[in-house]
Amino acid sequence: MQVTDPIADLLTRIRNAGTAKHPTVDIPASNMKKAITEILLEEGYIKNYQIVSDGIQGIIKVTLKYNGNIHAIAGLRRVSKPGLRVYAGASELPKVLRGLGVAVISTSKGIMTDKKARALNVGGEVLAFVW
Repeated sequence: MQVTDPIADLLTRIRNAGTAKHPTVDIPASNMKKAITEILLEEGYIKNYQIVSDGIQGIIKVTLKYNGNIHAIAGLRRVSKPGLRVYAGASELPKVLRGLGVAVISTSKGIMTDKKARALNVGGEVLAFVW
């Protein structure tokens, strides 16, 4: 299946699986999706993930995290879209919920959170907000 926006597809699959209370969700793998999933794990939004090789592209199997019966991710939003790219310099990186959430930024030094990008003093494309 051809997907025009793979990052939006990743976020939508995680959002839908969390709403439906599924324990895991399978996502077609790519290097950018692996980096975003790693950020979600580091920030504590998901329990775990693993890369499953299927001989073609691979699958990222994400284990979702719940606090009781409530999904750990309250919201996911794609910011920069294929039709409208959103870039931010190092001094104007957005804060999600005044620092309680995470902005995922694609920089020249890789994909990272807004906090890490501020520490390294680099800007880039604002991919998504997670809270």
